[in-house]
Amino acid sequence: LLKGHDPDPDQLEEECEKLEERLAEQEQKLLEKELILEEETRLTDRVTKKVELGQQDTLTLAKQVNEYQRKLQETTRKMMAIVSELSMNQAESMKLQQEANDKRAIVEEAYRKLDLGLPPTEEVEIEWQRMLRDEEMKAARDIQKQQAEEEAEQYTVPGGITTTAEPRPNAYIPDDLSELPVPRPYGALAPFKPTEPGACMRHIRKPVVKPIEI
Repeated sequence: LLKGHDPDPDQLEEECEKLEERLAEQEQKLLEKELILEEETRLTDRVTKKVELGQQDTLTLAKQVNEYQRKLQETTRKMMAIVSELSMNQAESMKLQQEANDKRAIVEEAYRKLDLGLPPTEEVEIEWQRMLRDEEMKAARDIQKQQAEEEAEQYTVPGGITTTAEPRPNAYIPDDLSELPVPRPYGALAPFKPTEPGACMRHIRKPVVKPIEI
């Protein structure tokens, strides 16, 4: 058997009231905690929504920043290309300006030499000498052509036949002073032209003319 005693009804009623008070207090605390939990849940939902909206805004801002950076890089590349082109144009302009100054100096020096009666430049003098040489060569070619035409005409006999034979004299100028020096034809008995000395003539010595002693 268990030892102990049973409480009387008054004690039991008092214990029940204490338990009911404690239960009411716990229910009150539970209600307060439920209200706090509900408020915290609502605040948490609001914060969560703000975070989600903030993340969306952050993503949008990040996309905008990336687009701005891309445009900035593209603009920077274009500016660098323009600066490079400008530098090249400036260098070309300086080069052309230097060439213009050099040409101006050459022209002034050429005018000064012309005033002194000298060739303006060595290139002009060389070109002038070349032109003179070309004109001389052209004149020589014209003379050779004319001589060739004259020889061809000389070697053309009546009837349009061309021959390479030396022309035979067919007229002479009389030595008589009483007549005019007009060529007179030989007639049928024209003299022959002497032949050219042959190669064997180089072995024959010319006679030595001895002085005549008186």
